[in-house]
Amino acid sequence: MTTRRAFLAAAGAALLAAPSGLEAQPAGKTWHIGYLAPTAGHNSIDEAFEHELATLGYVEGKNIRLERRYTSGHLDQFPAVVADVIRLNVDLIVVWGPAGSLAAKKATSTIPVVFLAGGTGAARDIIASLPRPGGNVTGITFYGDVAHVRPKHIQLLKELLPTLSRLLVIRTEGEDTAAGEEAGTAAAKSLGVRLTVVSIRSPEDLRAAFGSIEKEKVKPQALVANASSILYTYRREFIDFAARNRLPAMYGLRELVPDGGLMSLSPSLTDIAVRGAVYVDKILRGAKPADLPVEQPTKFELVINAKTARALGLTIPQSLLLRADQVIE
Repeated sequence: MTTRRAFLAAAGAALLAAPSGLEAQPAGKTWHIGYLAPTAGHNSIDEAFEHELATLGYVEGKNIRLERRYTSGHLDQFPAVVADVIRLNVDLIVVWGPAGSLAAKKATSTIPVVFLAGGTGAARDIIASLPRPGGNVTGITFYGDVAHVRPKHIQLLKELLPTLSRLLVIRTEGEDTAAGEEAGTAAAKSLGVRLTVVSIRSPEDLRAAFGSIEKEKVKPQALVANASSILYTYRREFIDFAARNRLPAMYGLRELVPDGGLMSLSPSLTDIAVRGAVYVDKILRGAKPADLPVEQPTKFELVINAKTARALGLTIPQSLLLRADQVIE
């Protein structure tokens, strides 16, 4: 059995072994790249991706052209936007999230695809294995083991709220796994917490769920919002909903905490964006996606917003503060 250390070593060796040097590119070539993401406009992950590309020597208008397409959190739009960029004869497709990754894999077996923050479950559907993905698709997952992370979210909330007995989980169909849900349910039961799971698949489902929850006579005491394209796209709505209902919330994306979310335990989407640019560079220099191991984030950061905690009347236990990677005041 391949150890985690051996896998990471193999992944690094494969990336380093790919052809290097800008001389590997055809002279005067302008690379045409499809970039498919959930959210348009000014955001940190797009900026990180494009900044790293520029650091690697790829400047838009000079030697690359990005065909940007955004779905505004509508997962069912990914097949259409993938088909759109394929019609433009792009050299490579970069796509965020599990639903987009699956759509790209189904649409082409020849154009190289780099997925970013793809779910582990989705990855199993589109690659042969993590060390040797085979085919035309490779990239970076969001979780290495979602069944390990989900219980941590609930355990951390219970540590913050020792009397927690009613917990709401919002998950996204198509971007969440059965393994994660099962692990979360088991963790909640072991902690004496009654779990209510709301599944959504669109922004419309999200708004309906918020409205339904606010009408309930007995409301949950806390919220877990699992990582998804919808969570990232509608992060302001999630934060406002939690604040309006005075719900302590654990988020599956750290990007919500600086904007007023209470707490998160997750990898960094910015880090994934930077690593994604490295994959693009390797492929444009001649590496084959089939030979580039899929990476799994190894750094999970606990981020706490102390200002939000005070607004909710919460005292953060010293045990949590000591373990936090970042406390936002």
